[in-house]
Amino acid sequence: MDEQRLPLIGEKAPEFQAQTTKGSINFPDDFKGKWVVFFSHPADYTPVCTTEFIAFNKEYEEFKKRNCEILGLSVDSIYSHISWIMNIEEKANEKIQFAVVGDPMGKVASLYGMLHPKASASATVRAVFFIDPEGIIRAILYYPLTNGRNIKEIIRLLEALQKTDSDKIATPANWVSSKQTWEFSEEKVIVGAPLTVEGAKQRLNENYQCIDWYLCFKK
Repeated sequence: MDEQRLPLIGEKAPEFQAQTTKGSINFPDDFKGKWVVFFSHPADYTPVCTTEFIAFNKEYEEFKKRNCEILGLSVDSIYSHISWIMNIEEKANEKIQFAVVGDPMGKVASLYGMLHPKASASATVRAVFFIDPEGIIRAILYYPLTNGRNIKEIIRLLEALQKTDSDKIATPANWVSSKQTWEFSEEKVIVGAPLTVEGAKQRLNENYQCIDWYLCFKK
């Protein structure tokens, strides 16, 4: 996986062809006319990533209302993505509605600067690219492997960018659209996933709130 220069705000989103869980795509051409939140996650079947997929999915209609599509990616295969998505639907009752790019060779991840060698030798960090209807990168966020993103903040920034375009204005610190009435509350934290078969079996019998063996919570 070769290192690649990070695409910059104001530049055209790098083009690629890839297979996703909803079929093949030509990016960004297939999304012309829509905003896209293109995000990477470190790996399938990992606890923090699972919570993010569930959170993105719960807000999927909010993105759609704002003419925005969500597109995920990790350096896992399409088969791994499909299996994991089916597991989330079975265990968490969430039918993932957005496409996920399979990138086992890390070509797209390298193209978008999603691989940070000091953070992980192989897994993508939690990158978020906001791409406008003309295919231009408008904002970029990065999070480490250990900490999940706040999806409502991603929607807030999307709305701010759209407001800037529609009204030719800038938004101040802490700006929130009048559409947003969310409250932020303290959530439970994730217990580290077991690393052995025996540990996985034992985890389900411990006093935690578990969705599956690899995703358990505590206060």
